[in-house]
Amino acid sequence: MDYLWAFLVGGGICVIGQILLDVAKLTPAHVLSSFVVTGAILDGFSLYDKLIKFAGAGATVPITSFGHSLLHGAMKQAEDHGFIGVAIGIFQLTSAGIASAILFGFLVAVFFKPKG
Repeated sequence: MDYLWAFLVGGGICVIGQILLDVAKLTPAHVLSSFVVTGAILDGFSLYDKLIKFAGAGATVPITSFGHSLLHGAMKQAEDHGFIGVAIGIFQLTSAGIASAILFGFLVAVFFKPKG
């Protein structure tokens, strides 16, 4: 049953993104940014953690989880270290994802010929 809920929630997030692309005529950058902000807003109201407990990977794999991680880390470190903790927390939880995106983007650009 866990797999079904993960599939439905993750698929639902993807369907929302596709609708925004097709119907609202938003660019992929707009959809990406809005999903990250939505994940942060949901985490601000303590709703995203409940979604993760319910859907598992269906909520942690989509880009909305990145927004959740950004705000979650910032708020946790802000409690411990004050204002400077906001910057520390943002990079502490998301540094692996950011570093991987940069590394793999570079490797793809080296091995393939980008058009643009």
